[in-house]
Amino acid sequence: MLKVKDCIKQIEKIAPPKLAQSWDNTGLLVGDINSVVKKILLTIDITKDVIKEAKQAKCNFIISYHPVIWDGLKTVEKDSVVYELVQSNINVYSIHTALDAVAGGVNDGLAEIVGIKNARPVGDFVEGGQENYKLVIFVPVKSLQKVADAVFKAGAGWIGNYSHCSFNSTGLGTFVPLEGAKPAIGNIGEIENVEEIKFETIVPMGKINDVVKAIYTAHPYEVPAFDVINLNEVNDKIGLGRIGLLEKPMQLSSILKKIRRVTGAKAAGIVGPNKRLVRKAAVCAGSCGKLIMNVIAEKCDLYLTGEIKHHQALAAQEAGVTVVCLSHTVSERFILKKVAKELQKGIKPVKIIISKKDKDPFDWTKI
Repeated sequence: MLKVKDCIKQIEKIAPPKLAQSWDNTGLLVGDINSVVKKILLTIDITKDVIKEAKQAKCNFIISYHPVIWDGLKTVEKDSVVYELVQSNINVYSIHTALDAVAGGVNDGLAEIVGIKNARPVGDFVEGGQENYKLVIFVPVKSLQKVADAVFKAGAGWIGNYSHCSFNSTGLGTFVPLEGAKPAIGNIGEIENVEEIKFETIVPMGKINDVVKAIYTAHPYEVPAFDVINLNEVNDKIGLGRIGLLEKPMQLSSILKKIRRVTGAKAAGIVGPNKRLVRKAAVCAGSCGKLIMNVIAEKCDLYLTGEIKHHQALAAQEAGVTVVCLSHTVSERFILKKVAKELQKGIKPVKIIISKKDKDPFDWTKI
């Protein structure tokens, strides 16, 4: 029997929580990690209709894109969504901006629709995307595991969706303990030859101080030998949106047809020229108007997003950028099929269904 905590492990392989924005509220928001999972419902938003759907389908775990709790709650009243989730013993996990930033997530999906080649993030970079350091530690063979465990626990060894990443090679270390030294190995005034492991791993900038402290705590030597090498020049930043040149220039009309086919969008708000050849484009799911100045500075022809504010639309218009707004959730909902498919691979015993009651709150009609 799979428990909520087992499913969370699989969810976080798809959308690592460390990639979420600092203002976001991702993770297990309602429920018990030790609860046995019967069936999972996948949705963008949690509404009363979605909860009713979950109950009818006997789903006791909802994975939502948007958090059901955004800010600190002051009350949880009887008619509220959170109250009903608790009363119904339904667990809730939110993935939101972690899925936005991760490779293969929502924004990469939008970039693929548009045809962007070698897409890179537009902005709002997260710690996982800041500069990294290469750490090299020389450690006696017998102490390798203790030191490795300590630096991994302190935050080293993460590459993408992989942890505990390292490379080890053997060699011979030499030193002479001088007067006043307190050597763990060897004698004062005598040269010592020690079989050592050269342990190499990666450390994010924000974790380097903690990792160095861990080295001094776990390493047997009085003065550990290690190198910290800045890898900033080869760093791949992680953040929101995607930007780049199209694999081949395309007419906007052709791109719009593909957008409609993949996302199911029935309408779109368009700012700027609605007939043009697109060579360079940017995308960002949801509400990404604040990135518009980055898009303008990069001289993009097209910006595909969910929604932007009035003054942001005017800025794009004046810059000659075509902005296509699909509506907030329409720019995100298409990714649920991919998430369900990937998640199902890791939790085969539990059935995953995509909500049919989850929908765009806007009804796009002629008036």
